[in-house]
Amino acid sequence: MTAPAPRIAWYGDDFTGAAAVAEVLAFAGLPAALFLKVPAAAQRARLGDLAAVGLAGTARAQTPDWMQANLPGVFDWLAATGAPLIHYKVCSTLDSAPEVGSIGKALDIGLDRLGADCAAILIASPEFGRYQVFGHLFAAGPGGIARLDRHPVMAAHPVTPMDEADVCRHLSRQTEMPLMPLTLDAMTGAEAAQDRFAALRTEGAAGIAIDTLDGRTQRIAGALIDGMRFVIGSQGVESALVAHWRETGWLGNAPDVAPPSPVTRIAAVSGSVSSVTAAQIAQGEKAGFRAVPLESAALVGADRGAAIDSALARASAVLADGGSPIVCTARGPDDPGIARLTVACRQGNVTKAGAETAIGSALGYILHRLIVMHGLTRVVVAGGDTSGRVLAALPLFALRPLAPISAGASLMSGVSDDPTFDGIEIVLKGGQMGPPDLFARAAGAAPAEPNDKKPGTDRASQMFAAPEAGEPNPVPVRHIQNVGRKR
Repeated sequence: MTAPAPRIAWYGDDFTGAAAVAEVLAFAGLPAALFLKVPAAAQRARLGDLAAVGLAGTARAQTPDWMQANLPGVFDWLAATGAPLIHYKVCSTLDSAPEVGSIGKALDIGLDRLGADCAAILIASPEFGRYQVFGHLFAAGPGGIARLDRHPVMAAHPVTPMDEADVCRHLSRQTEMPLMPLTLDAMTGAEAAQDRFAALRTEGAAGIAIDTLDGRTQRIAGALIDGMRFVIGSQGVESALVAHWRETGWLGNAPDVAPPSPVTRIAAVSGSVSSVTAAQIAQGEKAGFRAVPLESAALVGADRGAAIDSALARASAVLADGGSPIVCTARGPDDPGIARLTVACRQGNVTKAGAETAIGSALGYILHRLIVMHGLTRVVVAGGDTSGRVLAALPLFALRPLAPISAGASLMSGVSDDPTFDGIEIVLKGGQMGPPDLFARAAGAAPAEPNDKKPGTDRASQMFAAPEAGEPNPVPVRHIQNVGRKR
């Protein structure tokens, strides 16, 4: 008997982001699974009926040529699931550039392969502290909410530094397709938003970026997206759909999900250079974790094997002593090892992509060995691009959400044909994601966040009183940093 078609199918341009989509849907009550590669028929059948099916990828770290060679097949597979809505998942901080992780290139390919004339673009995710206001993206971070090109982390991103907060202008560097914003003045209600969306489509927009500020505009965005063939955006797409589906009665309240049970030992690997991750490692050390440095410069040279063996031995010793290691290649963007890696790459004629692959594969090998040697049941991987490379070293073909840790970094259960790895519990954490006590939460030693953030509980809804039905949405300029500031 053929399984029913899922309601939505998605591709994540990095593994942590792809997992965040599964988290939103599963904890809302929709059976969801994330495949780490296109599954064989028996592997797909093993997971049974699913309301949502995802495929994790690495497009965020790839060139447009790579995307042209690989994404057509991805979109064909997504379409073959029978899902009416196809979602190309990108980071809620819009990580992309013309030469790497091009969202514009994905738009071009998706429109062509899916036979669509227009895609909705929803980057904002209020419950994650991401807001789009009059076409500009804002994100919560150290010091409060900032325009993306003034964000203390994203403006200095090591791969895709953000110098433009206007979503359409940023993406227009990556595609020749016409892009237009659907702004807050039209988000007064579902009918007004639908009318403006239709008008922009008539004007020739191939991508329409939807303003979303709070729970109310999120529900309106969900109504716009429901019925579309193709959408590009963050996990805010699923949050908006869930909010809309609940408002219409199609979906009930979220089921209760038990928090993670405590474990005595976990192992973590990190290839992230984010200051957020650095603070989490430091907090983990205060909670009893042991940081094990892995010199990234050595991983691109003749000393690679010795560096890996040394880090593996030290991490293994921590586990043998009853502790939990965090094998890390950097402690924030100012770590001196980053400069040493740059020098080593230049001397060895190693590209940035080559260095990232060397780091990810080394961490993957170490994690694989630690799981086998110590019978670990739970692990953590930090770094969006790192996660894809690390999981490539583990014999898993799918992940299913298991329990909440924090928004965007939940506990997943691995599915494998190898009994040693089947059921392994994994937390995938993007560089900017998670609270300071993330590692303690992953071990079950600190309380996790509630699994269901209902519409209206986001930061913006707390800051602004929602207008009565039919009234214009308030413009929150007095509460958001850097509005109108010239570069």
